[in-house]
Amino acid sequence: MKRDLSLFESGARLQMTESIELTIQSLQAYGPQHDHWVVAWSGGKDSTATLTLLVWLIDAGKIEAPRRFTVLYADTRQELPPLALAAEAIMDELAERGIEFRVVRAPLDKRFLVYILGRGVPPPNNNTLRWCTRQIKVDPMAAAIAESLGDGTALTITGVRQGESAIRDRRIEMSCGKDGAECGQGWYQQVLPESKSVRGRIATLAPLLHWRVCHVWEWLRHWAPATEFGGWPTEIIADAYGGDEAEELNARTGCIACPLAQEEKALESILAMPRWSHLAPLRDLKGIYRWLREPAQRLRKSGIERLKDGSIGKNPQRMGPLTLEARVEALEKILDIQHRINSGNPRGQRFELINVEEETRIRQLIACGTWPDGWDGDEPRADQWQPVTIYGNGAEQHDLFGLEEAV
Repeated sequence: MKRDLSLFESGARLQMTESIELTIQSLQAYGPQHDHWVVAWSGGKDSTATLTLLVWLIDAGKIEAPRRFTVLYADTRQELPPLALAAEAIMDELAERGIEFRVVRAPLDKRFLVYILGRGVPPPNNNTLRWCTRQIKVDPMAAAIAESLGDGTALTITGVRQGESAIRDRRIEMSCGKDGAECGQGWYQQVLPESKSVRGRIATLAPLLHWRVCHVWEWLRHWAPATEFGGWPTEIIADAYGGDEAEELNARTGCIACPLAQEEKALESILAMPRWSHLAPLRDLKGIYRWLREPAQRLRKSGIERLKDGSIGKNPQRMGPLTLEARVEALEKILDIQHRINSGNPRGQRFELINVEEETRIRQLIACGTWPDGWDGDEPRADQWQPVTIYGNGAEQHDLFGLEEAV
């Protein structure tokens, strides 16, 4: 069905057209230098806008297609259900168009809930233990990109934009103009892959660098779904972020019940829609993560910890991994959330926080008594006071440490 595009005849369309034109210029400037383009797609708003726009520009003949075009989807296994379903629908579209794509996941033992419940590493936090993003998203994607590169060169295309993150903006400003890039032509960098076994070279281009967040909403909600621009199923992505009402800093949706986020704005936006109201049990997940970080669910180093070089560790009595009992209890609680969601889903679509493979592996690791490196499970529980004897100045002193934690 042909969409009425008259709403794009306004001034907003002119701004949108200018943004698209700058993206075309960026791709025309750097795309021909590489025979292989790799799209790093997370399923979020920016990378989805980048992917769908890129495919349309190629199909419409506005940019020349590379010899090889690959899409890598970073599946963290923690995406909000509407985003995950949208990603599946987009991958179906890619398959129908004959576009090469691959789903990239972390190795089983390093997936978010397997790492927490199977190995016993506490949920991440912003102060001392922020391990999740690199492990379940960055490292698997970097390895997949390097693998696809082989001996040649590749242009990795990302959805990075200015305005999404203050830290990222400073990084962009510091590297502006690197490798011959010009302001206004996207963020272009040439880098060597981290893997020493890969002999090629990777360049990275962010062709939507200049897009404002309102342009992203406009593309996802109105342009991309239109037949003229590809007929992509992207409206639900805009809805998951709060749509047109979302502010830039509030539009950075992470994982379900992200332990690093204070508020679940994306989840609440989704639950406000009748179609997704059955996902309400997901509200309980954040409380489980908080509970797991409490001392009663964790072990603690006893006494003074001697390092390999004989020195004394800086954090005596530091809190560490989750007890086996806490892991089992948390697993059952999370499976119960999953069961309640599936029981209340009127459409019968099965939702899995933990799939069968992951549950089996978690139970295996617990049964084997698996612990993080440097821990053996014989340490006392973290809610039990342990005296530390310190010898200094000829006097024996007792003190209690453990105010900081690490694993």
